Order: sequence, then C-alpha cells, then structure tokens
Amino acid sequence: METKTILAIDSGTQSLRALLFAEDGTLLARDQQSYSPYYSSQPGWAEQDPDIYWNSLKAACNALKKKQPQAFAAIAGVGVASQRASMINVDKEGRVLRPAIIWLDQRAARPIFGAKGVLNFGLKLAGLEKKLLDIQAQGKGNWIIQNQPEIWEKTHKYLQVSGFLNHRLTGVFADSAASQIGHLPFDYKRQKWAVKWSLPNRLFPVELEKLPTLIAPGQLIGQVTAAAGELTGLRPGIPVIACGSDKGCETLGAGVTNQKMVSLSFGTTATVQTTSQKYFEAIRFMPPYPSPVPGCYNPEVEIFRGFWMISWFKQEFAHKEVEEAQKLGIDAEEVLNKCLERTSPGAMGLVVQPYWGPGLEHPDAKGAMIGFGDVHTKDHVYRAVIEGLGFALYEGMEKIEKKGGVCVEKAAVSGGASQSDEICKITADIFNLPMVKGQTHETTGLGAAIITAVGVGLYPGIDEAVAQMVRVKTVFEPDPQNVLLYRQLYKKVYQGMYKALAPLYAQIQEITGYPKR
Repeated sequence: METKTILAIDSGTQSLRALLFAEDGTLLARDQQSYSPYYSSQPGWAEQDPDIYWNSLKAACNALKKKQPQAFAAIAGVGVASQRASMINVDKEGRVLRPAIIWLDQRAARPIFGAKGVLNFGLKLAGLEKKLLDIQAQGKGNWIIQNQPEIWEKTHKYLQVSGFLNHRLTGVFADSAASQIGHLPFDYKRQKWAVKWSLPNRLFPVELEKLPTLIAPGQLIGQVTAAAGELTGLRPGIPVIACGSDKGCETLGAGVTNQKMVSLSFGTTATVQTTSQKYFEAIRFMPPYPSPVPGCYNPEVEIFRGFWMISWFKQEFAHKEVEEAQKLGIDAEEVLNKCLERTSPGAMGLVVQPYWGPGLEHPDAKGAMIGFGDVHTKDHVYRAVIEGLGFALYEGMEKIEKKGGVCVEKAAVSGGASQSDEICKITADIFNLPMVKGQTHETTGLGAAIITAVGVGLYPGIDEAVAQMVRVKTVFEPDPQNVLLYRQLYKKVYQGMYKALAPLYAQIQEITGYPKR
C-alpha cells in the first residue's frame, strides 16, 4: 500500500511554514519563510503586501520538494491555516488591490450603526453604546469603504489570508467557514454569512457578493491548478481541503476535541481555548469562534500581545542574554530560562497584569507591575511577566468553565514559548492541572494536517485521526506547594488589580491622551 503524506501550510504574522506530515502525524520536513510582520506608513497602521504570503508559499513548497522529493510526490492533500482577521482586497482575477490590513492594525473607522438617534439612546440605556461603537471602529472593511471607496468599488472579493492562498492554489474564491474570524458579517452561531438585516451585517456591511463561498472544514475547496503546480512544484489535481484559523487548528493539533481539555497557546497573542458542541460566550458579546471540528465551536479568551512580551523583554532588558545566545548558537529564550531557574515562584511578590491593550471587559486597561522592592532584579521581572501571563490565561479558563458549565481536567500547551520547560512548569502550577506538550511544536500545522487527512479519506473522522496523529511528548505535573502560593497570589492580589487600577488608567488616558480613543 502506497504511503500518503499531507502538506499543511501555516501562514502566520511573521513567517509562513510548509509542513510535510506522514499519515501517523510524524513531521517529515518543514520549511520556514520569514518576513517582517508588517510595515506602517502611518502611526498605528499595520499593513502587509499580500503577495509576500504567496511568494513565501511558493518558496517553501519548492524547498520541501528538494528536501523530501519522494514524500513531496506522495502528497494526498493540502490544507491552509492562517492568521486571523488579516484581510485582502482582490479583483476578479485575484489581483491585489491594496496592502492587506492585518490584525495588529489600530486605525479606526467611523461608526455606521447606532451612533445617533433613538437607537443610540436605547443603546446608552442598555449600556451597550460604547461596546458596539468600538466593535464597528475596528472593522477594517468599514474603514476602506469610508476612506478608499474607489478600492472598495473595484473589490471583487474580500478575503482572509487563507482564502487568498486557497484561490492562488485552486482558482476558486472559497474558504473554510472555520477561518472567518474577524470583523465580518458572519453568523458565528450558524457558521454562515449573516442575513441582510442581522446585527453582524449592520455592524460590518460587506456585500455578500464580495465574500468567498464558505466550505465546511474537512470538505473540498478545489484542486491545485496547473499554473499553481508549475509555481509551487505541487502536482496539479491535488485536493485542497478547507481547514481553519491558526488558533483553531492549533487547538485541534493539541488534541483538544472536547471541553474536558483546554488549549493554551503561548504565541504572540496568548489564548486559552476549548472545543465545544454547545454555543456559549465566555465573554459577553465575544462569540465562540467556528471550530475546524465540524459542527463545533472554539470558545476563547485572548491576551492581546501575550507572549510578545518576551520579545519586548529581550529588546528592552536582555541585550546581554541575546548576545550570549548568539555566541552559543541557541535561541535567546533558552538563556532567559536561567532567569526562571534563578528565581522562586511568586517572584518575591512582584506581580504583573499583562493587559498590553484594551479588551471588551477591560476598556481602559494598561499593563501594570506592582510590588517592587530593592531585592528585585531583571530575573524577577522576567518571572513576573511569565507568571502574569499564566494568571491571565487561568482567569480566561475560569470564564470558560463558568459559562460552559464544565470542569477542565487537563491542558495542552503549544506555541513558541511552550518550548521552554520552565514556562510549562510555571503554568502547570498556576493552573493546578497536568500540562501536556505534543511531540511536535508545529501544532497549527498538525491540526491542519488532521483535517486534511480526514478530508481526503485517510481517516473516517476527526476522533480517529486525532487518536493516530497526536502524540504526547511530555506531561508537566503541578507542584502542590507552588500551587498553594500561586492560588493565594491569584485570588488575593491579581484578581483585584484591574478593579483597583482601572480609575487610574482612565485618568492616565484623560491626561495624556494615550491610548487614543
């Protein structure tokens, strides 16, 4: 029997990875094409040339073909996962009309719905005015409609990065329903485009004809065209299967298929997410995202710019550690692990609240670090940052448990920072749960490979594919003594920080004008 392989494309903010998996989930080969996350022509803007994603996909596929020609020739299916809420305008031929506005962009559109009149008065009475106006302001499609109407007029399709790459591969304007995460007229409960007079359509009035055809995850989008095959080295006719967003695929690749587990993503944006057959909002007005597991949802709590804080710490405080890592030929994070080894749990009372940006529940949020004393060193600051992220993720899990009516029994860790055993141990102690880490840290790619394997018939269903393709490498068990200390810090200090500091955050914004409202 001929051995089949699966090609997963993981198109992220800072790089694109092409990953070749065996049927049993073994990672056979990978190629990573790095690029700057964005460029900014004006303060707060974050844009990217969409062709950088396609050019990176082409280069990565051709590199894999050279590395593993036999395995590359045996590809049975292709699946694309990509960053969320990064949108691309294209014409009828799929040509790019303007730079992609990516998820980090902070420009604001003018409110379209509920900004004045009787409706505005009603929203004020219900306490919803600010939330609905802020949500609309984040709609980058709204901004283009208002500020670049000539671009919007020419726009044939308004696509996620995954939809853009799917079209380049197949010639079909279609994308997975599980990839539609962002400021779009999407009905999250029904996992379809919203009907004309619904609230999502009022908030984000993108015309239905400008949106791609939605395909259920695991179903066929199209086949690799001859033109795409010539550019990528892929065999024309290979099926391209609908997958999902990077975080959704990461959750699946971590083996989280029900609410007894949560997936912790230690990435640029840190998230705690689970898979549920039931629709529920962990945070009010924040719908659960469509899951790559058909018919399911991914309730999520997000820590904006979560483990980006490690990059911030390296840039601002860890020049010595970065230089040492370069001399040793290792990642700087490996050297920074020594900061955690040299300090004890609780960071000698230094506590971080990692709200590097406002959210629906914390509209005036800023980051905070309290408890400084003359004993504290750079090592303590680093540990406090890691512990603060752990507290924020644990708070998110509590919301998921409460709203979902479940008790989580285990957590899976993935993302760049999960490669640090020290960070995983700290998180296990904060959560008081076993933390499992998979055999590969390419969890998003593995999730896309699982869906694709089911889509091309290598497995009868998701559960069977997960059982065969997801393997645990390490389990981090909580230390009871550390659990007790962290639980007290969380309940008696961390949970009270935002409430105590929120009035001061509001005053800071009023006085300095930062962040801009």
